[in-house]
Amino acid sequence: MAVRWLALAMVLVQFSIVVGRYVFGVNSIAVQETVLYMHATLFMLAAGYTLLVDKHVRVDVFYARLSQLARRRIDIFGHLCLLIPSMVALLYWSWPSVRSSWSILEGPLSVGGIKAVFLLKSLIPAFCILVLLQSVAFLVRLLREETR
Repeated sequence: MAVRWLALAMVLVQFSIVVGRYVFGVNSIAVQETVLYMHATLFMLAAGYTLLVDKHVRVDVFYARLSQLARRRIDIFGHLCLLIPSMVALLYWSWPSVRSSWSILEGPLSVGGIKAVFLLKSLIPAFCILVLLQSVAFLVRLLREETR
């Protein structure tokens, strides 16, 4: 539910940026970065939920035509060999940057921007952990169905 409000807030802030810039000639780097922060938060924290409700992007054009058993096996392979290793690698390789950012409380992306890049970078490990947890839960359900 909070994600819906965040999406609405992001649209309203973006609308106010456009109106401010083109109607009143007013511009703010910090307000522009607010949209960036909200978009990153929305995407990174909602990815696990998207996996939960099975609304993620599927590129496999043959998937829909396959039997239930074949789809389960593709999903198991995808989680074990693609998604989980990718999330573990991303978590491993991003952690030093996140830790370093927190140690110096890294400042804005642009002059006059939000002084909290360390919070933005913290979304990366949060994203990895949430997707990993959801992937493991999904995998457990798939393997349980496979043994029936």
